[in-house]
Amino acid sequence: MVVVMQPGAEPQHVDAVVSRVEAAGGQAFVSRGVSRVIIGLVGDIDQLSTLDLAGLPGVGQVTRVSTEYKLVSREQHPDRSVVHVRGVPIGPDTVTLIAGPCAVETPEQTLASALMAQAAGATMLRGGAFKPRTSPYAFQGLGELGLKILAEVREETGLPIVTEVVSAHHVDMVAEYADMLQIGTRNMQNFALLQAIGEVGKPVMLKRGMTATIEEWLMAAEYIAQRGNLEIVLCERGIRTHEPATRNTLDVSAVPVVQRLSHLPVIVDPSHSGGRRDLVLPLSKAGIVVGADGIIVDVHPQPDLALCDGAQALVREDLEQLSRAVADLTVYVGRQPARRRWASAS
Repeated sequence: MVVVMQPGAEPQHVDAVVSRVEAAGGQAFVSRGVSRVIIGLVGDIDQLSTLDLAGLPGVGQVTRVSTEYKLVSREQHPDRSVVHVRGVPIGPDTVTLIAGPCAVETPEQTLASALMAQAAGATMLRGGAFKPRTSPYAFQGLGELGLKILAEVREETGLPIVTEVVSAHHVDMVAEYADMLQIGTRNMQNFALLQAIGEVGKPVMLKRGMTATIEEWLMAAEYIAQRGNLEIVLCERGIRTHEPATRNTLDVSAVPVVQRLSHLPVIVDPSHSGGRRDLVLPLSKAGIVVGADGIIVDVHPQPDLALCDGAQALVREDLEQLSRAVADLTVYVGRQPARRRWASAS
């Protein structure tokens, strides 16, 4: 069962709903979006149905939701959501380009990547300070030093930053620097991490697990929403199949499927799915045409020297082609390129 509060409902109205549910032996999880508050209820549905929650001040509607992912489902939120990251919209009316180095290596490399991305029309900067790697001997990232570099580059370029969190212990530290927190494919079902990120209140990018079903992906998003954060962007980054020709298989069908099931924005990652520079442009085109709300790509000024995923990183010439394709296809699908609309932090 879900309670949707009216726009502008006062905090005491939310508290009254929570108090009534808890007095009846149930649990109430409050999730706050930009325009409304949604309360997910857990307990005996028949008993909760007798509480007359719809009659309380500030309550918009009370509905039974048949899916397990109650808060991110379109059953109670039919309109698709827009997530703003420091003024940059990600949602159904725009196509948002997010670009930057897979891993932060040096201040010079990160700034060069950011300027390349910005020149191509990117309105957000991605960069990894913590890198969960298959091999324990691979580059694991610079940690907090990488976060400081990203923050310095943001000051110089104005680009909001999204960066990955790999441990619940690092959530508060990363949130001090980042505008958006990323959950990578390997941590999609790290439930303690999902819950910790849900409590921080920063926008979240949740990548699909490489072997996850769509339902599992949405259930992972529900963990974040249940802890109070509805500012979630889903990222289809390729799933593992039997085909070895590409690093992963970009599941373009997941975009429209998820958009029918959930109100959350959905973007695609053509870099980590294809794993090769020459595949990024065609996969980006496919993502935009199928309805993705944005794309996230790897950029590097010297890919041959990259400490992580250099084979898929775009160089200046690639970005010029990508920029033209994004501009043309954005118009074709009836959207606008995302632009930063205000300067205040999220």
